[in-house]
Amino acid sequence: MQSALRLRDSATHLRPRWRLALLFTLGALAATGQAPLGLWWLSIPAFAGCFAVLPALPGWRAAAWGGWAMGAGYFALSLSWIIEPFLVDIARHGWMAPFALFGLAGGLALFWALAAGLSHRLRGGALGLACALTLAEALRGTVLTGFPWAQPGHALIDTGLLPLASVAGSLGLTFALLATSTALTALLTGPRLAGVAGLLGFAALFAVTGQLPLAPPTPQDAPKVRLIQPNAPQHLKWDPAHIQTFFDRQIAFTAEPGQDGNRPDLIVWPETAIPVLLNDAQPTLSAIARAARGAPVVLGLQRRDGLRLFNSLVALDDTGKVTALYDKHHLVPFGEYIPYGDTLQKFGITAFAAQRGKGYSAGPGAQVINLGALGRALPLICYEGVFPQDVRAAPGRADVMLLVTNDAWFGRISGPYQHLAQARLRSAEQGLPMIRVANTGISAVIDARGRITAQIPLNEAGWRDAPLPPAMEPTPYARIGDWPVLLALLCLLTLSCVYNRRKRSGT
Repeated sequence: MQSALRLRDSATHLRPRWRLALLFTLGALAATGQAPLGLWWLSIPAFAGCFAVLPALPGWRAAAWGGWAMGAGYFALSLSWIIEPFLVDIARHGWMAPFALFGLAGGLALFWALAAGLSHRLRGGALGLACALTLAEALRGTVLTGFPWAQPGHALIDTGLLPLASVAGSLGLTFALLATSTALTALLTGPRLAGVAGLLGFAALFAVTGQLPLAPPTPQDAPKVRLIQPNAPQHLKWDPAHIQTFFDRQIAFTAEPGQDGNRPDLIVWPETAIPVLLNDAQPTLSAIARAARGAPVVLGLQRRDGLRLFNSLVALDDTGKVTALYDKHHLVPFGEYIPYGDTLQKFGITAFAAQRGKGYSAGPGAQVINLGALGRALPLICYEGVFPQDVRAAPGRADVMLLVTNDAWFGRISGPYQHLAQARLRSAEQGLPMIRVANTGISAVIDARGRITAQIPLNEAGWRDAPLPPAMEPTPYARIGDWPVLLALLCLLTLSCVYNRRKRSGT
């Protein structure tokens, strides 16, 4: 313990620039828990190092700067895929990539700076900091439409603790990981008994979640879904010289007879799967229906309504007639629309107005559509799959979640894997299976506990027929959401602050 205390004291007395560099490095190490690395066992000691240093700093301003440095390192590594969209047309947009990465990492780190500064000001200690960081992650998922990507708890998605999400959601996973880091800090720097108790509690969580009911087995007569993955690289997807190739590839995959000679009950194409607007797409949709030979098809495409443009999903019957339509409602800021673009039009600035077709317009909200043999489906388009509140906003309980996406924008290294991990998390939270179809992958069928039952690997063209796993009863998280965890965090933060203040005053 004495050596750990000396290390902590040495770190706190470093010159500010070196202390910030240390916390930046520890934050980056903590990010290795995210997919595809999945080094959650390295995330815990990395956060523990930060939790040892930050509460010991001389003032709340120093703690806030330290929290910012930790967050900047964490987000710079975990969100490094953000440079990939700028490399699609590197000659025009490549220069923006470093500004996008460091601007995003530095901006998101402000949430962690707030948590570290406030916790220090209230004298919450390491445990208070873990609570404050988890609450900051809740804010990050909602403020300015939210961006909950790469939460610390996502490091636990590929562990036996994933079922915990059915009770406590992603915030519960985040606090479980951060509280364990707090326990490790206490074990090394004191109080040691609290550290031992915290680590034993983390081990007990594995035992408890292991007792939660497994997803029910998939019956022999379960409906079958076909995943269609054309693998169209983004720089070629809309190239006139290649458009027909990718369309013909999807038609050929759709027409395949299947491993058992039977047609699937549903065929799913990815987001923006065809190069024509819905308004002019009937000949194309009829060709898709003929290839499907009686099976209904779901696909993503764009449509216009007056001057407005929508990113949409449609379901087709065996004649190519549209039987259901869904417009994406949670759009990507600056990627699919410019915030306040319509407001700027009132001042004569029309270049960003969605109502003039300058970017997508948002749909009316979450909805549930009927998919026949597969039951009721909650459609999600790309980015919507990272928001638990978008799933819980559905007007009724679905039987399956249906996510179509174009992950070619996320590159080849980490983005697609992290996006898939969050899809698994949504299934575990809700107790619902998911059909996930991605242009370049990873397309997958996911059961109600978040386990992948069938997939097509990243950057491969192909198709796959797979039975649809059944849904479970609504989970506690599906019924209640994040409120119990948020209230528990506020109570625990208050108790930690009161305890540390009394300890400091000697009462």
